[in-house]
Amino acid sequence: MGVLPVPAEVRAILLDIEGTTTPIAFVQETLFPYIKNNVKEYLRTHWEEEECQRDIRLLRKQAQEDSSLDGAVQIPLESGSGEEELEQVIQAVVDNVHWQMSLDRKTTALKQLQGHMWRAAYATGHIKGEIFEDVVPAIRKWREAGMKVYIYSSGSIEAQKLLFGYSTEGDILELFDGHFDTKIGPKVESESYRRIAASIGCATNNILFLTDVPREANAAEEADTHVAVVIRPGNAGLTDDEKSYYSLVSSFTELFLPSST
Repeated sequence: MGVLPVPAEVRAILLDIEGTTTPIAFVQETLFPYIKNNVKEYLRTHWEEEECQRDIRLLRKQAQEDSSLDGAVQIPLESGSGEEELEQVIQAVVDNVHWQMSLDRKTTALKQLQGHMWRAAYATGHIKGEIFEDVVPAIRKWREAGMKVYIYSSGSIEAQKLLFGYSTEGDILELFDGHFDTKIGPKVESESYRRIAASIGCATNNILFLTDVPREANAAEEADTHVAVVIRPGNAGLTDDEKSYYSLVSSFTELFLPSST
Protein backbone atom coordinates (compact mmCIF):
# COMPACT_ATOMS: atom_id res chain seq x y z
CA MET A 1 0.00 0.00 0.00
CA GLY A 2 3.00 2.29 0.53
CA VAL A 3 3.53 4.75 3.36
CA LEU A 4 0.75 6.57 5.19
CA PRO A 5 1.89 9.70 7.05
CA VAL A 6 0.22 10.11 10.43
CA PRO A 7 -1.16 13.65 10.91
CA ALA A 8 1.02 15.73 13.22
CA GLU A 9 -1.81 16.36 15.72
CA VAL A 10 -2.31 12.63 16.41
CA ARG A 11 -1.32 11.68 19.95
CA ALA A 12 -3.12 8.35 20.32
CA ILE A 13 -3.73 5.34 18.11
CA LEU A 14 -6.97 3.44 18.62
CA LEU A 15 -7.03 -0.15 17.34
CA ASP A 16 -9.82 -2.51 16.39
CA ILE A 17 -8.98 -6.20 16.94
CA GLU A 18 -10.76 -8.52 14.50
CA GLY A 19 -9.28 -8.03 11.03
CA THR A 20 -6.87 -5.36 12.33
CA THR A 21 -4.52 -6.78 14.99
CA THR A 22 -5.86 -10.31 14.72
CA PRO A 23 -6.94 -12.52 11.80
CA ILE A 24 -10.70 -12.74 11.31
CA ALA A 25 -10.17 -16.48 10.91
CA PHE A 26 -9.00 -16.74 14.54
CA VAL A 27 -12.24 -15.19 15.77
CA GLN A 28 -14.49 -17.08 13.36
CA GLU A 29 -12.72 -20.46 13.37
CA THR A 30 -11.36 -20.64 16.93
CA LEU A 31 -13.04 -18.27 19.41
CA PHE A 32 -16.68 -18.48 18.31
CA PRO A 33 -16.74 -22.25 17.63
CA TYR A 34 -15.24 -22.79 21.10
CA ILE A 35 -18.27 -21.03 22.62
CA LYS A 36 -20.80 -22.94 20.52
CA ASN A 37 -19.18 -26.31 21.21
CA ASN A 38 -18.57 -25.83 24.94
CA VAL A 39 -21.31 -23.56 26.31
CA LYS A 40 -23.50 -26.40 27.61
CA GLU A 41 -20.66 -28.11 29.44
CA TYR A 42 -19.44 -24.77 30.82
CA LEU A 43 -22.90 -23.97 32.21
CA ARG A 44 -23.24 -27.41 33.79
CA THR A 45 -19.83 -27.09 35.42
CA HIS A 46 -20.16 -23.50 36.67
CA TRP A 47 -23.93 -23.18 37.22
CA GLU A 48 -23.77 -22.80 41.00
CA GLU A 49 -21.10 -20.08 40.88
CA GLU A 50 -22.22 -16.48 41.43
CA GLU A 51 -20.39 -15.22 38.34
CA CYS A 52 -22.23 -17.72 36.15
CA GLN A 53 -25.56 -16.79 37.75
CA ARG A 54 -24.87 -13.10 37.03
CA ASP A 55 -24.26 -14.05 33.40
CA ILE A 56 -27.55 -15.97 33.29
CA ARG A 57 -29.49 -13.06 34.81
CA LEU A 58 -28.07 -10.70 32.22
CA LEU A 59 -28.88 -13.10 29.38
CA ARG A 60 -32.41 -13.57 30.73
CA LYS A 61 -32.93 -9.80 30.87
CA GLN A 62 -31.63 -9.45 27.29
CA ALA A 63 -33.94 -12.26 26.16
CA GLN A 64 -36.92 -10.37 27.59
CA GLU A 65 -35.87 -7.24 25.70
CA ASP A 66 -35.57 -9.36 22.53
CA SER A 67 -38.98 -11.01 22.96
CA SER A 68 -40.43 -9.32 19.86
CA LEU A 69 -37.60 -10.49 17.60
CA ASP A 70 -38.07 -13.46 15.29
CA GLY A 71 -36.52 -16.62 16.75
CA ALA A 72 -35.69 -15.10 20.14
CA VAL A 73 -35.29 -17.74 22.86
CA GLN A 74 -36.63 -16.96 26.34
CA ILE A 75 -34.82 -18.26 29.43
CA PRO A 76 -37.24 -19.50 32.12
CA LEU A 77 -36.70 -19.01 35.83
CA GLU A 78 -35.82 -22.05 37.92
CA SER A 79 -38.30 -23.25 40.51
CA GLY A 80 -35.83 -25.71 42.03
CA SER A 81 -37.86 -28.75 41.06
CA GLY A 82 -34.96 -30.95 40.06
CA GLU A 83 -32.37 -31.97 37.49
CA GLU A 84 -34.80 -32.23 34.58
CA GLU A 85 -35.91 -28.62 34.99
CA LEU A 86 -32.29 -27.48 35.37
CA GLU A 87 -31.38 -29.17 32.08
CA GLN A 88 -34.30 -27.41 30.39
CA VAL A 89 -33.12 -24.02 31.66
CA ILE A 90 -29.52 -24.74 30.63
CA GLN A 91 -30.72 -25.80 27.17
CA ALA A 92 -32.68 -22.55 26.87
CA VAL A 93 -29.52 -20.58 27.67
CA VAL A 94 -27.58 -22.62 25.09
CA ASP A 95 -30.27 -22.03 22.47
CA ASN A 96 -30.35 -18.30 23.28
CA VAL A 97 -26.56 -18.02 22.98
CA HIS A 98 -26.56 -19.91 19.67
CA TRP A 99 -29.40 -17.69 18.36
CA GLN A 100 -27.57 -14.49 19.29
CA MET A 101 -24.33 -15.75 17.75
CA SER A 102 -26.11 -16.77 14.55
CA LEU A 103 -27.13 -13.13 14.15
CA ASP A 104 -23.63 -11.87 15.11
CA ARG A 105 -25.14 -9.84 17.93
CA LYS A 106 -22.91 -7.72 20.15
CA THR A 107 -25.02 -7.62 23.32
CA THR A 108 -23.23 -7.07 26.61
CA ALA A 109 -24.95 -10.16 28.01
CA LEU A 110 -23.55 -12.41 25.29
CA LYS A 111 -20.09 -10.83 25.36
CA GLN A 112 -19.88 -11.20 29.15
CA LEU A 113 -20.55 -14.94 29.07
CA GLN A 114 -18.19 -15.42 26.13
CA GLY A 115 -15.48 -13.53 27.98
CA HIS A 116 -15.78 -15.76 31.03
CA MET A 117 -15.66 -18.89 28.89
CA TRP A 118 -12.63 -17.68 26.97
CA ARG A 119 -10.87 -16.81 30.24
CA ALA A 120 -11.07 -20.45 31.26
CA ALA A 121 -9.91 -21.60 27.81
CA TYR A 122 -6.91 -19.23 27.71
CA ALA A 123 -5.87 -20.05 31.28
CA THR A 124 -5.81 -23.78 30.54
CA GLY A 125 -3.91 -23.29 27.28
CA HIS A 126 -6.77 -24.44 25.03
CA ILE A 127 -6.60 -21.13 23.17
CA LYS A 128 -3.84 -18.63 22.34
CA GLY A 129 -4.64 -15.22 20.87
CA GLU A 130 -3.34 -14.82 17.32
CA ILE A 131 -1.61 -11.54 16.44
CA PHE A 132 -0.38 -10.42 13.02
CA GLU A 133 3.44 -10.40 13.05
CA ASP A 134 3.73 -6.68 12.20
CA VAL A 135 1.61 -5.59 15.18
CA VAL A 136 3.96 -5.85 18.17
CA PRO A 137 7.06 -4.29 16.52
CA ALA A 138 4.95 -1.41 15.17
CA ILE A 139 3.28 -0.68 18.51
CA ARG A 140 6.65 -0.69 20.28
CA LYS A 141 7.90 1.86 17.75
CA TRP A 142 4.78 4.03 18.20
CA ARG A 143 5.19 4.01 21.95
CA GLU A 144 8.89 4.92 21.68
CA ALA A 145 7.75 7.92 19.59
CA GLY A 146 5.45 8.99 22.45
CA MET A 147 2.15 7.67 21.12
CA LYS A 148 -0.53 6.28 23.41
CA VAL A 149 -2.13 3.07 22.12
CA TYR A 150 -5.67 1.93 22.94
CA ILE A 151 -7.96 -0.93 21.95
CA TYR A 152 -11.62 -0.50 20.93
CA SER A 153 -13.44 -3.73 20.17
CA SER A 154 -16.96 -5.11 20.33
CA GLY A 155 -15.51 -7.94 22.41
CA SER A 156 -15.57 -7.27 26.16
CA ILE A 157 -12.58 -5.63 27.80
CA GLU A 158 -11.94 -8.88 29.63
CA ALA A 159 -11.93 -10.81 26.34
CA GLN A 160 -9.52 -8.24 24.86
CA LYS A 161 -7.12 -8.61 27.78
CA LEU A 162 -7.24 -12.39 27.54
CA LEU A 163 -6.40 -12.31 23.82
CA PHE A 164 -3.38 -10.05 24.35
CA GLY A 165 -2.40 -11.55 27.70
CA TYR A 166 -2.30 -15.11 26.34
CA SER A 167 -1.18 -14.37 22.79
CA THR A 168 1.10 -16.09 20.32
CA GLU A 169 3.51 -13.22 21.11
CA GLY A 170 3.27 -13.83 24.86
CA ASP A 171 1.74 -11.37 27.33
CA ILE A 172 1.69 -8.04 25.48
CA LEU A 173 -0.80 -6.15 27.64
CA GLU A 174 1.92 -3.68 28.62
CA LEU A 175 1.76 -2.27 25.08
CA PHE A 176 -1.71 -0.78 25.62
CA ASP A 177 -2.68 2.31 27.59
CA GLY A 178 -6.33 1.32 27.87
CA HIS A 179 -9.24 -0.71 26.51
CA PHE A 180 -12.75 0.18 25.36
CA ASP A 181 -15.70 -2.04 24.46
CA THR A 182 -19.32 -1.39 23.54
CA LYS A 183 -20.10 -0.16 27.05
CA ILE A 184 -18.68 3.17 25.84
CA GLY A 185 -21.04 2.94 22.86
CA PRO A 186 -21.49 1.07 19.54
CA LYS A 187 -18.55 1.25 17.14
CA VAL A 188 -20.82 2.47 14.34
CA GLU A 189 -21.96 5.58 16.27
CA SER A 190 -19.88 8.74 16.17
CA GLU A 191 -20.68 9.66 19.77
CA SER A 192 -18.67 6.63 20.94
CA TYR A 193 -15.47 8.18 19.58
CA ARG A 194 -16.21 11.46 21.31
CA ARG A 195 -16.64 9.57 24.59
CA ILE A 196 -13.33 7.76 24.05
CA ALA A 197 -11.53 11.03 23.37
CA ALA A 198 -13.00 12.54 26.53
CA SER A 199 -12.03 9.44 28.51
CA ILE A 200 -8.38 9.60 27.45
CA GLY A 201 -8.22 13.36 27.77
CA CYS A 202 -7.71 14.54 24.21
CA ALA A 203 -9.61 15.93 21.24
CA THR A 204 -11.07 13.53 18.68
CA ASN A 205 -8.66 14.83 16.04
CA ASN A 206 -5.75 13.75 18.28
CA ILE A 207 -6.76 10.12 17.61
CA LEU A 208 -6.04 7.83 14.65
CA PHE A 209 -8.46 4.88 14.49
CA LEU A 210 -7.45 1.72 12.61
CA THR A 211 -10.28 -0.64 11.60
CA ASP A 212 -11.22 -3.00 8.79
CA VAL A 213 -14.91 -1.95 8.82
CA PRO A 214 -15.92 1.08 6.71
CA ARG A 215 -19.05 1.73 8.81
CA GLU A 216 -16.87 2.09 11.90
CA ALA A 217 -14.43 4.27 9.97
CA ASN A 218 -17.30 6.48 8.84
CA ALA A 219 -18.62 6.89 12.40
CA ALA A 220 -15.16 7.80 13.70
CA GLU A 221 -14.67 10.27 10.85
CA GLU A 222 -18.00 11.95 11.66
CA ALA A 223 -16.56 12.62 15.13
CA ASP A 224 -13.50 14.28 13.52
CA THR A 225 -11.26 11.30 14.32
CA HIS A 226 -8.52 10.39 11.83
CA VAL A 227 -9.08 7.00 10.20
CA ALA A 228 -7.23 4.36 8.21
CA VAL A 229 -8.87 1.18 6.93
CA VAL A 230 -6.80 -1.98 7.36
CA ILE A 231 -6.57 -4.52 4.54
CA ARG A 232 -5.75 -8.01 5.86
CA PRO A 233 -6.08 -11.56 4.48
CA GLY A 234 -9.64 -12.76 5.04
CA ASN A 235 -11.14 -9.30 5.56
CA ALA A 236 -14.28 -8.31 3.68
CA GLY A 237 -13.57 -6.61 0.38
CA LEU A 238 -14.01 -2.87 -0.09
CA THR A 239 -15.97 -1.19 -2.84
CA ASP A 240 -14.09 0.91 -5.38
CA ASP A 241 -15.52 4.04 -3.74
CA GLU A 242 -14.28 2.92 -0.32
CA LYS A 243 -10.84 2.14 -1.71
CA SER A 244 -10.55 5.58 -3.25
CA TYR A 245 -12.03 7.44 -0.27
CA TYR A 246 -10.25 5.94 2.74
CA SER A 247 -6.57 5.85 3.62
CA LEU A 248 -5.57 2.19 3.42
CA VAL A 249 -2.83 0.14 5.09
CA SER A 250 -2.05 -3.57 4.82
CA SER A 251 0.50 -3.54 7.65
CA PHE A 252 1.07 -1.36 10.71
CA THR A 253 4.60 -0.78 9.44
CA GLU A 254 3.14 1.44 6.70
CA LEU A 255 2.24 4.15 9.22
CA PHE A 256 4.84 6.89 9.18
CA LEU A 257 5.07 9.01 12.33
CA PRO A 258 6.35 12.57 11.83
CA SER A 259 8.15 12.38 15.18
CA SER A 260 10.18 9.42 13.94
CA THR A 261 12.09 11.50 11.38
